[in-house]
Amino acid sequence: MTSSPLRHGLADALAAKGHLTDPAWRAAVEHVPRELFLGDTVFRPDGTLWEPVSRASVGDDAWQRLTYQDTTWVTQVDGIGAQHAQGAISGHPTSSSTLPSHVVRMLELADLGEGDKVLEIGTGTGYSTAILCHRLGNASVCSVEYDKDVAAAAAQHLAAAGYSPNLVVGDGLDGHHEGAEYSTVIATCAVRSVPPPWVWQLKDGGSIVTTLNGWMAGSGLIRLTLDDEGMARGRFTGDQISYMLARPHERPPRPTFYQRPGSVRQTEVSPDLLGRGVAKFVAQLAAPSAELISIGSDVALIDVATGSQAWTESGSGGWSWTVHQDGPLRLWDQVEAALDVWQQAGAPDQTAFGMTVNDWDQIVWLGDPDGPQWRLPT
Repeated sequence: MTSSPLRHGLADALAAKGHLTDPAWRAAVEHVPRELFLGDTVFRPDGTLWEPVSRASVGDDAWQRLTYQDTTWVTQVDGIGAQHAQGAISGHPTSSSTLPSHVVRMLELADLGEGDKVLEIGTGTGYSTAILCHRLGNASVCSVEYDKDVAAAAAQHLAAAGYSPNLVVGDGLDGHHEGAEYSTVIATCAVRSVPPPWVWQLKDGGSIVTTLNGWMAGSGLIRLTLDDEGMARGRFTGDQISYMLARPHERPPRPTFYQRPGSVRQTEVSPDLLGRGVAKFVAQLAAPSAELISIGSDVALIDVATGSQAWTESGSGGWSWTVHQDGPLRLWDQVEAALDVWQQAGAPDQTAFGMTVNDWDQIVWLGDPDGPQWRLPT
């Protein structure tokens, strides 16, 4: 079964949803065979586990249809490739083939054209790298992958598809100095803050397209443009797009959480609010080194750097809450203050937020650069 009709069908589906508007990117989606980039086995979720699914187990036709769904297919869990799993396993995804709709949204946001040179952070399976190569040419694409096994597989996939970009094995947070200056840096992993080398390796007027994420799993997609003052500025798009955090930005291990009584007070902030998109993003800005966990209908914040904690306790009827705080940081106070600022501004969506990056600071602001501000960890 040829995949050409399925590729055209995927392009039609993405265009119908408004995810694919540029004819040049559409041509790339119609041309690049995604099945070459998935290998013969992927993981699919099975409750709390990850179950390997192989081409041999489902048959060629079903495998082709599976490949061209607008779905993220996990290819590695905690460093174990799907092809090596003996059965369902537990753990966290560490590599995947991202939803094609997310891939093309990032590429269209980058506003690339003839002659542009791109640095891709996170080669993954190589599918998005191939899309870039089809549009810009092999010589214009450099892609960096942290995991040597993932990088080796991607190189094989790209060669099989007929593409030969510059592939680098290394820490993408350092960029790739030898290839600078780039028109655009596109990250297919999320970061807690923008690595300075990405800015340094841009040409004048160049851009960075990335998702900002953190240990509360609040995420935001942004395009930053480098101005003639050496500062990168931009607004968040509001897209609900999230990627795995770059491995060096992952939360370090922490001890088991035990509730400590600490100081206690009433709070008007419902724990449920922190589970929502923009509110979670705001909370994360206020406590950037804290992890958010659920405790039934309540929540806890645990600061990885200091051990500070805050946890809520629902009153009778679930209409009032107390918060317990312990440690050098008053995490709930920080989060509550930030959420109050956001709500006083009318609780706007994420497009109301922007970001400024320079050599010494990274600031997310609300409204305009002179509005309320939060500093990102660097």
